[in-house]
Amino acid sequence: MPEKQLRPSWDEYFMEVARAVGKRATCDRGRSGCVIARDKQILVTGYVGAPAGLPHCDELGHQMKTTTHEDGRQTQHCVRSTHAEQNAIVQAAKIGVAIAGGTLYCKMTPCFTCAKMIINAGIKRVVCENRYHDGADTDSMFRSAGVRLDYFDDSILRYENQ
Repeated sequence: MPEKQLRPSWDEYFMEVARAVGKRATCDRGRSGCVIARDKQILVTGYVGAPAGLPHCDELGHQMKTTTHEDGRQTQHCVRSTHAEQNAIVQAAKIGVAIAGGTLYCKMTPCFTCAKMIINAGIKRVVCENRYHDGADTDSMFRSAGVRLDYFDDSILRYENQ
């Protein structure tokens, strides 16, 4: 009798697809991908990269900006690339795919801007591989908006030159 294959759960399956999508990313600070699914079907994907037709971080390097937070701390962010979550949502709009009611799979807690887009797009659940070091505002906003947030791993990811 052949050995029984252990099938991944739907969450594991979609997260593995998001990891594969992330291999197309063109910013080495966050080579990540995103999958939006509903009813066990992939609706759309996205990965970190510059807008279509513009140079990528892998070509020109990062375009770093400093953000000063309310508490006075400063963090560095690359603004050349569009986040995987943003690209997936925009791709859905571009090709006319409704994503309301879907589940979004991504590498880490979405940033504050992505979180607002996720809420406005009608996404009902977000599944992250890890926590983002600056994700507390997103956690709070998702709770207030009724977006369920689940993690595969509670470890926190940090970028260099934060």
